[in-house]
Amino acid sequence: MKKKNKKVNAAILIIGNEILSGRTQDKNIAFISNWLNSKCGISVNEVRIVPDLERTIIKNILELSKKFNYVFTTGGIGPTHDDITAQSISKAFKVKYEYHKEAFKILENYYGRSKFNDGRKKMAKMPRGSKLIYNPSSAAPGFITKNVISLPGVPSILNSMIENCKQYLIKGLKVHSKTLNLFTVESNISKQLGLIQKKYKKFVDIGSYPFFRLGKIGVSIVTRSTSKIKLKSVNLDLIKLVKLKKIEILKI
Repeated sequence: MKKKNKKVNAAILIIGNEILSGRTQDKNIAFISNWLNSKCGISVNEVRIVPDLERTIIKNILELSKKFNYVFTTGGIGPTHDDITAQSISKAFKVKYEYHKEAFKILENYYGRSKFNDGRKKMAKMPRGSKLIYNPSSAAPGFITKNVISLPGVPSILNSMIENCKQYLIKGLKVHSKTLNLFTVESNISKQLGLIQKKYKKFVDIGSYPFFRLGKIGVSIVTRSTSKIKLKSVNLDLIKLVKLKKIEILKI
């Protein structure tokens, strides 16, 4: 992994009609986001889901690659006619869409020449100048073009490849988090919570998430920061609020 930077962010672009139709439930957003946050100190600031349409993919690639340090795409790098991610990225960055020599060799060795058909050869085509992300599960590599990292849509395969992305990433500061589970309703603490967030707005993000557990309504207060000291301070303020309001804490 490259040299650590203070704040590094990313976007995720999910590509596939099957996600939008509801036929397939996406599992990659949570996995990639958690991995980037916990292992790389990179925050995911935006997620988009788009169909297998070339003009739509190109538009989103160009927008996101300018806006964020990294863009992770999933889906559309397989052997079929609707797998158009690599071709679309080539057009977005105005580079040639061609066989990657190393990728071609990897796939030819994996399938054997007699079974290395046109569909499988297609998985070796990608934007010129791309670097490979090796695949220990099914051989077909992902690739990185400029700051866009393209991975397969199948969760088990993506999961097995994700560590191979590290060499291309600048590591950010690790984000620490703490969760306080309270038996109360959001409206009971919303005003005070807003004031605490304002006090620490430059250092800590505070999220409020309702839940229903053990027959009671509750709220999970999640605080996140790159500073352990600021995180401790904000949670001391939250405990003061809990005591003032005489709110029961759910211990898990």
